[in-house]
Amino acid sequence: MAANASHISVIIPTRNGDKTLRQLLSQLSLQSVKADELLVVDSCSTDQTVAIAEEFGAKVTNINQEDFDHGTTRSMMAAGAVGEILLFFTQDAVPASLDVIEKLIAPLQKDASIGISYGRQLPNQDASLFAAALRAFNYPAESMVREFSHRSKLGLKTAFVSNSCAAYRKSCLQEVDYFRGGLIFGEDTCTAGRLLEKGYKISYVAEAAVYHSHNYSILQEFRRSFDIGVLHSSENWLLETYGRAEGEGIRYVKFELSMIFEKKRFYLLPAFFFRNMAKYLGYTLGSRYHALPQGLIPRLSMNSAWWDRTDRQQ
Repeated sequence: MAANASHISVIIPTRNGDKTLRQLLSQLSLQSVKADELLVVDSCSTDQTVAIAEEFGAKVTNINQEDFDHGTTRSMMAAGAVGEILLFFTQDAVPASLDVIEKLIAPLQKDASIGISYGRQLPNQDASLFAAALRAFNYPAESMVREFSHRSKLGLKTAFVSNSCAAYRKSCLQEVDYFRGGLIFGEDTCTAGRLLEKGYKISYVAEAAVYHSHNYSILQEFRRSFDIGVLHSSENWLLETYGRAEGEGIRYVKFELSMIFEKKRFYLLPAFFFRNMAKYLGYTLGSRYHALPQGLIPRLSMNSAWWDRTDRQQ
């Protein structure tokens, strides 16, 4: 479908998201700039997700839960959208103000060299210190524009993007065949990496903020890091092009430790130690998953169902 250059499409994948979806869609309906199209792709929700989406006028596409794929599903929705600017949200990312869309799309409207813009993620009210630290580290208060040449200084961070709150120029996505399918996750970063190689820029817009965080347990931290290791192993071109992830991990550990001391939460030091050991071990095992027993791998992964897919990347 040909995109209309003046139109904006919002795309939201959902699965049993009724706890946050109503708040997200309500905020989107009140934005200073309205989307021309609201598209929801739902993976067999068993709660009120679909009813809530239809209540807000969304066009709902239903797919089987086992058919959901981070890249392929988003590509399908993007290809059929009417807008030239495509906004992606996850079902649990709630706009923090009524001008998020306006702020998020501004860089794309002003500069043709920018292919992606993405917003700031603020910790939820119930966020732990660890969850808040991760958001503060990855989503600072200062906006910036990144380009391919910045990889020598920023490394893998150059290609960092999150589809929890991001806007893409559809014509740019078409140049790289949208999002890569078959990935355990990280379809946003892989697409960003390809667009940077083509000379497009990424705009981080701190003024476009959403509330979005997760209070992961130590086991969940391990599994999340395991999956990051799998992604970096299967998509090794990212590391070869932009640099390895270990340096960023060390910087984050120092940042998190500084927050503990700044807030005088010294009782969190044991959890800090075990949490980061779990992340390190998870990433190390994930990056070497080919050497692990096949039956063990799904138990180590946060996305265990992905390993049952016959089209997964080996």
